[in-house]
Amino acid sequence: MLRRSTNTLGYSHALRTAHSSDTDYPDITGLTVVIPCYNEVDNLEHSYAEIVSELGDLDLELLYVDDGSTDGSLDVIRRLAESDSRVQYVSFTRNFGFEAAFSAGYRYASKPWLLHVDADQQFPAAEAHKLIAAAKAGYDAVFGVRTNRQDPVLRRWGTAAFHFIGRKLLRIELPQGATAFRLVRTELARRIVDLELGTPYFLATVPRLTSRYTTVPVAHRARARGKSKVGMSFLSSHAIELFVGFSRRLSTAASVSCVVAGGAGLMTALAGATGLLSGEALDTAVLLLLTVSLAASALAVRSLVVVGAGQPRPRQFYVREASIPVSAADRLFNPTPSLEST
Repeated sequence: MLRRSTNTLGYSHALRTAHSSDTDYPDITGLTVVIPCYNEVDNLEHSYAEIVSELGDLDLELLYVDDGSTDGSLDVIRRLAESDSRVQYVSFTRNFGFEAAFSAGYRYASKPWLLHVDADQQFPAAEAHKLIAAAKAGYDAVFGVRTNRQDPVLRRWGTAAFHFIGRKLLRIELPQGATAFRLVRTELARRIVDLELGTPYFLATVPRLTSRYTTVPVAHRARARGKSKVGMSFLSSHAIELFVGFSRRLSTAASVSCVVAGGAGLMTALAGATGLLSGEALDTAVLLLLTVSLAASALAVRSLVVVGAGQPRPRQFYVREASIPVSAADRLFNPTPSLEST
């Protein structure tokens, strides 16, 4: 029997009113815990012990995705795999980033459900029972929401602004307050990864494929070991990718602004050239150049949005080493027998 935290089903109205009963969904006995990691050598053994302690009564797979670590993380993962047959891993040829790491984990998860847990242990593994209970009420994806976020103030403000802009201003459907701590049907997660989107923003893609998702409040704690890999530059670029990739409002506003400014510049230049406005010839020439550049910018924006989205792209990640079979398309080199598990 699955162990649940108290008051799990009382957290949200959505759970109480789910349109499917518990009997419509199978028990979540098969679970792949996807653990992306980049230079987390100090946390790996601790996170492994905690996950096994809390979820070891399930049909469990622990899938570590080493995102090109350089601190010996892969050595620790190899040792865990040697001592526990439930542990598998995929290691990249270099650091490809957060989206690539979780995408690889979702693609190669072998169990019917997957749980995303970062290696930094800021989300206690025990909180997974709340997500599991919610999923059994009839959902395809359940996202954890921090109730007592233990992150710097600037990062908390940035996240709040991100959700406000994305949901309120740009009308992007996002689960309110959702985080990477999530439980998802593996079939759904793999379907999203295989879309090979230019901006693989998982939180915004789930609502495009299914309406059966929800959020659950979960505990959060401060990082105990190692340094965070998520800075303001990462969050800013991440937000821009979402805003541009999942809403046309920004690109449309930019195009309209360029056209309007270009028209105004042209009228001003004509007025200056015909003597309706006083000014030097240089001013007129500058205005004409400005008109041309703004018109070109408008066309460029639309071209990038409409045409660029369909252009060929390199693969999201390349695998150097893995303990499980990996698609040849995801490899940069042929596997070396001495490095591969059989």
